[in-house]
Amino acid sequence: MIDVKQATLDPTSVFKEPTDVVADENMSRDQKIEILHRWEYDDRELEAAEEEAGMAILRPVMVAVDQIPQYSDVRGAGHDGGDFIFVRKK
Repeated sequence: MIDVKQATLDPTSVFKEPTDVVADENMSRDQKIEILHRWEYDDRELEAAEEEAGMAILRPVMVAVDQIPQYSDVRGAGHDGGDFIFVRKK
């Protein structure tokens, strides 16, 4: 039997994927909708947190670069690699 209360608080602790929620025959339609809404909300929050973390890293890397702005590999920024596009401010 599914712990509906736990699934509502943290769907991934009870179900492997959203389709498992839909396939469950022991829950009502409203319970499934509530769990799926929570799953969607948690995914959006995680995505926003990952984006914020990326910006926290990006800014220090950009200001640490010791090169003329151009499209190429970033050198001397103290990280593993990557590339950025630098645009001259007018």
